[in-house]
Amino acid sequence: MRSVLELHRAERADTLVDALAGVLATGSADPFAPEVVAVPERGVERWLAQRLSHRLGAGSGSGGVCANVLFPSPAGLLGEVVDTVTGSDPESDPWAPARAVWPLLELIDDAVGSGAERFSGLSAHLERGGHGRRYALARSLAGLFGSYATHRPALLRRWLDGTDAVPDDLAWQPELWRRLRSRLGVPGPAERLDEAVSALRDGACPGPVPPRLSLFGPTRLAAEHLAVLEALAVHRDVHLWLPHPSPVMWDAVRAARPVEPPARSGDDSAARVRFPLLRSLGRDVRELALRLPAAGPGVVDTHHPAPGPDGPPTLLRRLQQSLRDDARPPAPDQRPLLDETDRSVVLHSCHGPDRQVEVLREALLGLLAADETLEPRDIVVMCPDIEVFAPLITASFGLAPDPSAPDGAGPARDELHPGHLLRVRLADRALRQANPLLGTVSTLLELAGSRLTATQVLDLVSSGPVRRRFRFDDDALERLSELVTAAGIRWGLDAEHRAPYRLEGIEQNTWRAGLDRLLVGVAMAETPGAPAWLGTALPLDEVDSSDVDVVGRLAEFVDRLGTVLDALRGPQPLSAWIAALEEGLAALTDTPPSEAWQAGQARAELADVLHSAGPQAGSVDLHLPDVRGLLAERLRGRPSRANFRTGTLTVATLVPMRAVPHRVVCLLGCDDGVFPRAGAADGDDVLARDPVVGERDPRGEDRQLLLDAICSATEHLVVVSSGADERTGAERPPAVPIGELCDAIDACVRTGSGDRASVALRARHPLQPHHRDNFLPGTLLAEGPFSFDRAALRGAEAVRGPLREEPLFPSAPLPASEIDAGTVELDDLIGFVEHPVRAFLRQRVRVLAPGENDEPDDALPVELDGLASWKIGDRLLADRLAGAPPQAVARAETLRGDLPPGGIGGRILTEVGGRVEPLVALAASVRTGDAGSQDLVAPLTGVAGSAGSGEVTVAGTVPGLHGDVVVRVEYSRLKAKHRLRAWVQVLALTVAHPDRPWTAVTIGRGSGGAARSTLGPVDPARARAVLTDLVELRREGLCEALPLPTDAAAVYARNRARGVVPANALSAADAEWSKFERDDAAHVFVRGARAPLPVGPPGGHPPGPEPTRFGSLAVRLWAPLLDHERQDAP
Repeated sequence: MRSVLELHRAERADTLVDALAGVLATGSADPFAPEVVAVPERGVERWLAQRLSHRLGAGSGSGGVCANVLFPSPAGLLGEVVDTVTGSDPESDPWAPARAVWPLLELIDDAVGSGAERFSGLSAHLERGGHGRRYALARSLAGLFGSYATHRPALLRRWLDGTDAVPDDLAWQPELWRRLRSRLGVPGPAERLDEAVSALRDGACPGPVPPRLSLFGPTRLAAEHLAVLEALAVHRDVHLWLPHPSPVMWDAVRAARPVEPPARSGDDSAARVRFPLLRSLGRDVRELALRLPAAGPGVVDTHHPAPGPDGPPTLLRRLQQSLRDDARPPAPDQRPLLDETDRSVVLHSCHGPDRQVEVLREALLGLLAADETLEPRDIVVMCPDIEVFAPLITASFGLAPDPSAPDGAGPARDELHPGHLLRVRLADRALRQANPLLGTVSTLLELAGSRLTATQVLDLVSSGPVRRRFRFDDDALERLSELVTAAGIRWGLDAEHRAPYRLEGIEQNTWRAGLDRLLVGVAMAETPGAPAWLGTALPLDEVDSSDVDVVGRLAEFVDRLGTVLDALRGPQPLSAWIAALEEGLAALTDTPPSEAWQAGQARAELADVLHSAGPQAGSVDLHLPDVRGLLAERLRGRPSRANFRTGTLTVATLVPMRAVPHRVVCLLGCDDGVFPRAGAADGDDVLARDPVVGERDPRGEDRQLLLDAICSATEHLVVVSSGADERTGAERPPAVPIGELCDAIDACVRTGSGDRASVALRARHPLQPHHRDNFLPGTLLAEGPFSFDRAALRGAEAVRGPLREEPLFPSAPLPASEIDAGTVELDDLIGFVEHPVRAFLRQRVRVLAPGENDEPDDALPVELDGLASWKIGDRLLADRLAGAPPQAVARAETLRGDLPPGGIGGRILTEVGGRVEPLVALAASVRTGDAGSQDLVAPLTGVAGSAGSGEVTVAGTVPGLHGDVVVRVEYSRLKAKHRLRAWVQVLALTVAHPDRPWTAVTIGRGSGGAARSTLGPVDPARARAVLTDLVELRREGLCEALPLPTDAAAVYARNRARGVVPANALSAADAEWSKFERDDAAHVFVRGARAPLPVGPPGGHPPGPEPTRFGSLAVRLWAPLLDHERQDAP
């Protein structure tokens, strides 16, 4: 009896499964022979096996088993048939693209080197791209030649005969292919196909294929595969199981089936399709109907109608019925009325990817809450660009506390968002994302040939496998960032590493120079006045004893990294590249025992790359860009069978679960510019110049995937996309296929209001999750509140209330009783008068105002900002005052790495040195002998607010003493805080030792060079009274953030001392406040950004004529100082 090729069609894949189960249940001549059901994707395999298990061997129940059924891919199955019949070995097939690339590389080099006119375009292409295009071109051509053999084998047979019917600019391809055929010396896939088809028709028996086989779910079949299937069907039963949206379209297209598939440009089959959405999205299945053999002897065409739906006709069912019937849309007034409660199709417009995931989460929770029978396994989320959305999905779902965790660990279950209790499985992420070690492989290839910036290396150190290998915890990583910044590391392993950038003579700011500074800093300290260095390494003073271990581990890591990167230099054979990467993983990474599979998978992937390349790879040298391109292919996403249908909510791209029915199908991120896939056709692809019906087109494939998703939804279709820009709020148009879906919705139903149905079913979500619309019943297409986010609800409730600015600190002062006033440290008192608000934060509240985060800088210093210039000047001044000669100081500063390299740094150093020398000269006139220090204890009585009799002791040490003179030299311009520091020191010395005439000289830069402030001597009784008042002022300032910015207060007090009226003095103080103090971190932390001058209400202590509290405090702080100060500019 002659076997047949039977075409099975149904609108739903589950209908096909029931029919497939019936076929498989009939058994075969050999009961031990496995059944073969080829499937296009692993997700389909998992679903199919589960579905069949409910039918096969289940008896009257549903607890059957699916066993002895193989699920290969169609290409793998049919390729194995051809290899078996022709005696080819796929493990050594030189025509496999992974192996053909190596002789192609040599042939390309020969062709370009020959200078032949035919290859001039190829030569120009390679010259423009350098080494970066060589492997990429060869790999692309190997893939194209394989594609020609699969989709248009007749083309290669003509090339073999010398008929080169190709465009002129591609005339080099046939000749290159013939050279490849000659080099390999074995028949190519197109030749083997003819041999295999002839043998199969003559009754050849390929071992791996049983008497009956099935292909389930294809929407496109290549010419090669069709030829093999038709040949197999001569002596075997071959079943094609085709999910097809419309039997009407099938019949219309099949009726006009041509003998030979026409060029796509000449195909008029789309005109036979009447429903617009089916016409625009269904090209793949329409062209498949044209390619399949016509019904007749040996070909049976069977349609399996889906059972009628239960329940009322929802919009989704109407849409699917319109696709099935392929009917022209009725007139607007004849369309059925949309049920206002119908939510079977919903469109959500959001602001960007983050908001899309939040909206998806709330929408799914709403569906689960509304239907107790709905479970996460009944839902599939399809996303075109899963790598963009994967971290957002991970953050929004599946964060429920671990049941095995101890009590109290993590947030309470009732505090979590309900979406965090849903477990989500990401099905087909890239290997480098799923396996951190493969991510390290990618990173090493990126670092090889790069500048090796501080940020790049610290990012690698922070990756899981590396930080585990070198025992870097979070504290260590934070400290490493600080030390790298302090050591001046910017980029480059060493001076030699900078050679490609023509900076080989500059060691400054490299990793080697910075590590030398860190390591020398472990052994020796930087001493002011006696700069010392080892070789070219100046010790880094910031290295503490607790940093020794961290610095050592960093040095070991960088040394190993340098060795690995040295090995990742080409050109060299692929085996050397793979060995270098394996050694890099061994030297730099480690995994915990529970994740040991990562190391095994990484080694297996790298070994497979080498194995797939074949022995010829050992004779071809590759450059770094070649290896990057080669491994990029291997590290892309490859879904595995275990990632699907696990009982959790599945998130995948549109391909793995195509046509698999789910009660809820969600489309996430189908945005304009992303879906369908963009990109021009490959200019070297002969097929793309004039494609034939049935050949692959990525954009058409994406449209077919959308159609499959629409047809596979049984209850709900949820589309979540961007409708507005997340930054500007500007409206964004939907992707064209989504717009066509909206048109189809409008063609199916009408609304009672006259609005378009797609508009009525589109929820335009606000930008923020705490917007009130998320919680108002009946909004955003939800019967109740749309959002389940409790935290966002609290935010929405707060927004609805009256707008009020919550102070960071209580308006009432903190209790003074908590202040330990028995002894006041001199440094704490100085810190208070220098900056009262900062002292309040540090000394009372015990917090540090958040300042700028010193992130590592990756660029060599070329010009310096004010702060960087001040730091250099301050160091130069300290060394010069300590007696260091100018040449030694300049050399130390050059070795430090903060100056720009070369002449620019020398010029800056000269300029800063010119400002330092006048300060040194002026200091020499007042500094007699060596500087000393004085310990002091200044007892005070009658301090208001103190416990007992009001006795307080001010204790501390005053440095910089030259006889009875306190001398301090600043590189900065003389500021209020410098003068206040000197003032408090003079007062404390006078109270502690009233028998000596204490004075203070503070030197800083002035408008004409150097400036000097002299304070004292002060009458002991007056000094005691003023110091007592300052202690009382500090006590007040530790209870609240006083309105006393010192610079502005100095301007106010000076003007009042000169007789200026309070209003004008306040204006001058406000101008001073707006210069710098307003943006001080402590003031911003307490007052807010760009806050006005804090003047406070009238009043003060003691009572006086000032109309504001600021004025009263300013005069109180500054008036005594101004009475005893003399300023001059020598």
